[in-house]
Amino acid sequence: MTELSAAPEVSAGAGRDERLPYVDNLRVALTVLVVLHHVAVTYGDFPVWYYTEEAEDPSGKVLDVFVILNQAFFMGFFFMIAGYFTPGSYGRKGPRPFLRDRWKRLGIPLLAFLLLIRPMVNFDSFGAVREAFAESGHGLPYWVFYLVTWDAGPMWFVEVLLLFAMVYVRVRRRRPSVPAVTGVLRGRSVVAFGAGLTVATYAWRIVVPAGTYVPVLGLPTPNYLPQYASFFAVGVLAWQRGWAASLSRRAGRLGFAVAAAATAGYAPVAILSPQRALDGRGTWQSLAAAGWESVFAIGMVIGLAVLFRERLGRQGPRGAFLSRHAFAVYLTHPVVLVGLGHGFRWLDAPAVVKFAITGALALPLCWGLAWAVRRLPRADRVL
Repeated sequence: MTELSAAPEVSAGAGRDERLPYVDNLRVALTVLVVLHHVAVTYGDFPVWYYTEEAEDPSGKVLDVFVILNQAFFMGFFFMIAGYFTPGSYGRKGPRPFLRDRWKRLGIPLLAFLLLIRPMVNFDSFGAVREAFAESGHGLPYWVFYLVTWDAGPMWFVEVLLLFAMVYVRVRRRRPSVPAVTGVLRGRSVVAFGAGLTVATYAWRIVVPAGTYVPVLGLPTPNYLPQYASFFAVGVLAWQRGWAASLSRRAGRLGFAVAAAATAGYAPVAILSPQRALDGRGTWQSLAAAGWESVFAIGMVIGLAVLFRERLGRQGPRGAFLSRHAFAVYLTHPVVLVGLGHGFRWLDAPAVVKFAITGALALPLCWGLAWAVRRLPRADRVL
């Protein structure tokens, strides 16, 4: 079978505990996608954001396609990157300091979102629900609404990542010594992983179809949990075996090609039976969707990892600024997007035009707000 790795020319531990500029740049790119993803949700046909304007023209379908393509891989990629840096952090700190650090760097931002940011962005929902209660002769205090509608918003990622970190610590305590060895990623291993992920996702969605809500975590996409968990595990293995450093350029090109071919093959199903493909529930369309998502995600991850390592691996002062503030952007971007949504409510324009205007303004504003937040006393120690 084809090897996706070039002949290893690095030592077993090379590049694993040092900072990798291309991975920082990848984080920035994925954070940009998160912001634009939520701008697209604001003006598309998926009303799952704090402020939405349902599209009234066909261009909203373009935004829907953008959302579906993003959803298929980008959060899984975040989990893989987090998994990649987990073994090194655990090895340097040990189990208890590692968990303390995770709770500080993830738990404090989660709490800040729940107590400070969420009340600033969900007032539209509160107003609508309060009016409905008033029509029936009942009042609705905000604190009741807040508790009943509790969820972590985009910070669900942090909740799940904390859970994965605790599971990792438990596994490592049973197996304290994990050698780091440079290995070769073979094509048959990638194919086997893709097939296994397809079957696991398909089976999982029979029980947890799209739209299922997890009240404890507030997870908006629990139907993607097999991808999130497996990609985190693959990130851990990638660190242990040096896959990130040894993936060949050919593997990157092949990854993009396979992702494009899978999308072309899946397109008729998505066009003719979109609801059945997305819902799950054991249909053959759901199996096709699970297969496409798995292949597309794997191809995009390999392709982007190689592209950024080979072409976008340098980082000047501007790149360092963007990467340093990326997590703060992830935390605070709902404030910017909801504010811009209200600010452009008056604008009568096609959905893609409002998406373009809002997105162009949102990105610099998000990084500006992140800079201001990190200037607060001791905030940079967490963010």
